[in-house]
Amino acid sequence: MASATAGSGWTKAALGRYGEDLAAAHLRRTGLRILARNWRCPDGEIDIVARWGGTLIVVEVKTRTGQRFGTPLEAVGPAKMRRLRRLARRYRSRTLNAPPRTRVDVVGVLVRRDGRAYLRHDQGVA
Repeated sequence: MASATAGSGWTKAALGRYGEDLAAAHLRRTGLRILARNWRCPDGEIDIVARWGGTLIVVEVKTRTGQRFGTPLEAVGPAKMRRLRRLARRYRSRTLNAPPRTRVDVVGVLVRRDGRAYLRHDQGVA
């Protein structure tokens, strides 16, 4: 759990950036090395690219302020999972010394009106 300073007055960009910052800090605490944030190519964007030993980890971060339209993790459907795998291949093809294995993770961040943030990290989802 973390504390937000902006409460419920988030812009979409600020909320997304805040969630990605929380996710990156969480990933570092669990021992992952962050290689890139917001990596882009013509096919799309990877929120966070990390490495853990011999595994390249592609991380999608979804941040929400409520669950009216489902949890943050429910927002990442099969089409997004396929796109993340494709983006991971693209990243690997453009990067020297990429780890031999790939894993796709999703980090969901729920920021409440009182500023508390809750994070859930699902590993190996695609």
